[in-house]
Amino acid sequence: MADERQGNRSQVIGVAKALKQPFLIKEIRYNWLACIPNILLGASFASATRETRLILPPPWPRLVISAGRRTGPIARAIKRKSGGSVRLIQIMNPGSGAEEFDLIALPTHDLPTHGKNTMSIVGAPNELNEQELLCAYDYWHDKLCNLTKPRIALVVGGSTRRRVFSDRMARELGEQVANMARSLGGTVMLTTSRRTGGAATELINALDCPKRVFLWGDYKENPYKGFLALADMIIVTGDSVSLCSEACSTPAPVYIYAPEGLISPKHKRFLDQLIQNGHARIFCGQFDSAFCLRLNTAAKIASEIERRFF
Repeated sequence: MADERQGNRSQVIGVAKALKQPFLIKEIRYNWLACIPNILLGASFASATRETRLILPPPWPRLVISAGRRTGPIARAIKRKSGGSVRLIQIMNPGSGAEEFDLIALPTHDLPTHGKNTMSIVGAPNELNEQELLCAYDYWHDKLCNLTKPRIALVVGGSTRRRVFSDRMARELGEQVANMARSLGGTVMLTTSRRTGGAATELINALDCPKRVFLWGDYKENPYKGFLALADMIIVTGDSVSLCSEACSTPAPVYIYAPEGLISPKHKRFLDQLIQNGHARIFCGQFDSAFCLRLNTAAKIASEIERRFF
């Protein structure tokens, strides 16, 4: 069940691919009732648009994989309509009705409570498995191979609801990355997000070094996966669980830019876990050749599904 939130889509599709079983993607869209708490919606299709309801008829699948609160009532309704034969796999807290889900994967940085139908995960599952990265490498190699090595992927999120990615932070990050790129004789491959906002200008101005830039909203083809696939190292801002998880899914060493004013307590718990587990290091403006362990949360969830239900 893939809705319009890119982070949720990547998580459910990533787990589905990791299972290596045939699957269908159902595009879920919501009406205004999706704003109502799940405890009031219950197990129902009430929050789904008419078009969504039309694509959810029987025969029922063996598994339904969903992510996020808004998919919860729809997933539960499918299970009830199937007479309980469908297994429900939920990523993140479903909001209510947790007992009806067969497996719930809960990020440890959310400080979850646990039960027999839950498992703990670090970060967010995603689609960047070995095959996906190989495809991205093959597709983008000829377009990026002229960039001088080492290729440094700089992945920038931005402001969140409670934290601001300021112009000062953007300048600091750009200057530190540029200094490192010049010292290594490499190229920076920068990609920004919608949340970067006006700070992107300060960032680009500070990147006084060889660079390839893709700004959010550019009409050009997005090279994000290509940047990750061809990177010799990755620097990512710590404001996004998804961006950090995707960076850590690659074989490249990962550095996280995490100034105090940008990182919430929840994100700090997540970053601490990545660092303690050897998946990443805090970016301090310098490169070291220490090895990083790849993060593969999708495979971990898939393995638990297979253990329990196959």
